[in-house]
Amino acid sequence: MHIITLSFDDGFRKSNLKIAEIYERFGLRACLNVLAAPDQLVPEQHTWGTDRGDFGLWNELQARGHEIMPHSYHHANHAELPLDQAKESILRCLDVFAEKLAGFEPEKAVFNFPYNQSTPKLEAWLPTVVRAFRTSGGGINPLPAARTVKLTTTGAGPDNCEWHLNDEMEMLLSQPEGWLVYNTHGLDEEGWGPIRSSYLAKLLERLVTAEGVEVLPAGVALDRAGKA
Repeated sequence: MHIITLSFDDGFRKSNLKIAEIYERFGLRACLNVLAAPDQLVPEQHTWGTDRGDFGLWNELQARGHEIMPHSYHHANHAELPLDQAKESILRCLDVFAEKLAGFEPEKAVFNFPYNQSTPKLEAWLPTVVRAFRTSGGGINPLPAARTVKLTTTGAGPDNCEWHLNDEMEMLLSQPEGWLVYNTHGLDEEGWGPIRSSYLAKLLERLVTAEGVEVLPAGVALDRAGKA
């Protein structure tokens, strides 16, 4: 068994609408990680685009079956913050999600670190407030288990990352089993390390017919493992 999770960050409105449409074309659910305060970006985030979605859009996409998970309050690098401030930022993010995203429960959520930067102390604390978290450490993970709390990921940028994603998938499929959690952002020219819409459609078309391969959002993969 091989699981592939394309973990799309930052909540670019145009890209997320297109991602959802492409996934739906193949009967799949997208894994979208968004900001609690998309209008309060840290300065460098403006480089990648300011047309971010809002909870009206996230609730719409969630109702269509897609997975919406927290990607912090306003994209601060939590590894650079004092521990108490980093915790406060994460809790503030989760509070906004609980208020604005229908049915959101922190204990079932995957928190996706901005920049995939965490610290050992944050990693030890986070499982007390969320189901799991995603950070750096390489894209290929063991298959999810009931006690899995740490997902590691990889990505490439700032330009098109298709070459890197292809390499990671080839590496995954050369192994007897595993779970690739690949962190990308927008489509076409939007976001850091984007992929093309046409590439995503062709990729999903190939993966849905590949033997022993499932394309799943991170939370769904963890839920299945917990019920096994």
